[in-house]
Amino acid sequence: MTPYVADPVYLNGDFLPLADAGISPLDRGFLYGDGVYEVIPVYSRRAFRIDEHLARLQATLAGIQLSNPLATDDWKAVIAKLIEAAPWDDQSIYLQVTRGADNKRDHAFPPASVPPTAFAFASPLVTTPADVRARGVAAITVPDLRWRRCDLKVISLLANVLARQQAVDQGCAEALLIRDGFMKEGAASNIFIVKDGLLIAPPKTQLMLPGITYDVILELAQQHQQPLEVREISETELRAADEVWMTSSTKEVLAITTLDGEAVGNGKPGPVGERMWQWYQDFKNTVMRKG
Repeated sequence: MTPYVADPVYLNGDFLPLADAGISPLDRGFLYGDGVYEVIPVYSRRAFRIDEHLARLQATLAGIQLSNPLATDDWKAVIAKLIEAAPWDDQSIYLQVTRGADNKRDHAFPPASVPPTAFAFASPLVTTPADVRARGVAAITVPDLRWRRCDLKVISLLANVLARQQAVDQGCAEALLIRDGFMKEGAASNIFIVKDGLLIAPPKTQLMLPGITYDVILELAQQHQQPLEVREISETELRAADEVWMTSSTKEVLAITTLDGEAVGNGKPGPVGERMWQWYQDFKNTVMRKG
């Protein structure tokens, strides 16, 4: 066990210590990034929207023509055991499936007799510290150099990694991806903007990976009658926004107060984002933690 991964982990039908878990160096996840993943937040030892996460896992597997190695109920049993064994009440469950290990390196799919590799583990779910949330974070914009199936939650994340590292190298928390003049998402988050009290969210397309938190934000906006539009967001609109947020299960609702070195709005977290953050906390305590 490490501070970030609990024992046991799950690997191909077995629960074992992380130190004893190993895969073949010919595994296609290692050789090609040929696989998918899913991350499920857990609050008070209750997996949040597990059915939606497992449905997204299945959709991504179908998108890359890879059979699911476990039935839904079997995944749920694995997840339940990982949650029970981990020392933290709030957790993040990571699932990964690759196309397995053939006896050679070949771009074409291996024979059907080669089983997928299934791996899962629990980590602590750590959210943004209060002082960081109070002042917001800095971000940069970068060209979106990814492929055109960004809606698939695949492990081939090198373009995202390079974009995020570019942000880190500049002392920033996130890189916002711009394609053909429109903002799609962050390297590891979804992005919302606010202009004149109107919340604007980019639409779900093949050029964006919509998070489960993204869905929650839309639901909360509708529930609380927050004016909302779901449509493409131009780079010009992004730069003129009164508020810009990044959202994810760990970031929750986090204001971006500086973009490419320029203040967003007045350079402080805005009122719409503050209300949304509070609505999110209320939802977390009354729904997410109750199962």
